[in-house]
Amino acid sequence: MFDLPALEAAARLVHGVFPPTPQYAWPLLAARTGAEVWVKHENHTPTGAFKVRGGLVYMDRLARERPGVAGVISATRGNHGQSLAYAGARSGVPVTIVVPRGNSAEKNAAMRAQGATLVEHGADFDAAREEAMRLAGERGLEFAPSFAPDLVCGVATYALELFRAAPKLDALYVPIGLGSGICGCIMARDLLGLTTDIIGVQSTGADAYARSFAAGRVVTTEAAVTQADGMATRVPDPGALAIIMKGAARIVTVTDDEVAEAIRAYWQDTHNLAEGAGAAPLAALMQERERMRGKRVATILCGGNIDLDLFRNWILA
Repeated sequence: MFDLPALEAAARLVHGVFPPTPQYAWPLLAARTGAEVWVKHENHTPTGAFKVRGGLVYMDRLARERPGVAGVISATRGNHGQSLAYAGARSGVPVTIVVPRGNSAEKNAAMRAQGATLVEHGADFDAAREEAMRLAGERGLEFAPSFAPDLVCGVATYALELFRAAPKLDALYVPIGLGSGICGCIMARDLLGLTTDIIGVQSTGADAYARSFAAGRVVTTEAAVTQADGMATRVPDPGALAIIMKGAARIVTVTDDEVAEAIRAYWQDTHNLAEGAGAAPLAALMQERERMRGKRVATILCGGNIDLDLFRNWILA
């Protein structure tokens, strides 16, 4: 998909916009899990989530190769849309985002604030994605998928930072939505010649990738029911699944209650606020604490964009 020079070039592009995010080993998380825990703080990007990296790389190529493009359209539950809106504003490319009905009001507001035009359609992400593809043809817009080589290369820059800044890691827990994050981690690890186990994390209520990984083929689900909306997908991307099948050690599923416990742990132990998908890797580590005891482990806090109402109802109740 890309080589190390291309990944390093993407990192230079990203770092021209914002500096590398920190990775810290947190003592209280170590006490909680029995492992040395390094957290990659992707909640510290300009949009509060990792996907802005992919948006910058994607929009840079689009602006160079198709400077007359009428605009970009995509579907999202929030972070991908913020990424495209942020990068599109920098590149002068109009961005339209299709979100499912009932989507996070705060994420919708953030996308509008970044300059995106929002369209509400469908009951979930996959229905919104189908509508975005239809509107792309109808309006002559460029459809930006949630999984594509430029996006994976962009988000892989956080893995490049982590692997080069932290000591050698035994394992890395990564949430799976449509797959760009975990695929970027696998690619970066392999390009650097490391042996770190990469462990995917999904919700028990949105486990299409976990089922597909077990079956060795794409398995879709009828619903994706989880409050961790960044992981709420029903239809795996075949290209992403192929990379995950080859490069991931396993996929762990976590309940919403386990995610809520991990959000509380992040707040108590690091004073960082995580959204559901951002806390899922820590939830998986806590579930596997006996297996990971004494090891050096990293978790990706991929985003901190949690709605206040959800935080109140889910975490403070």
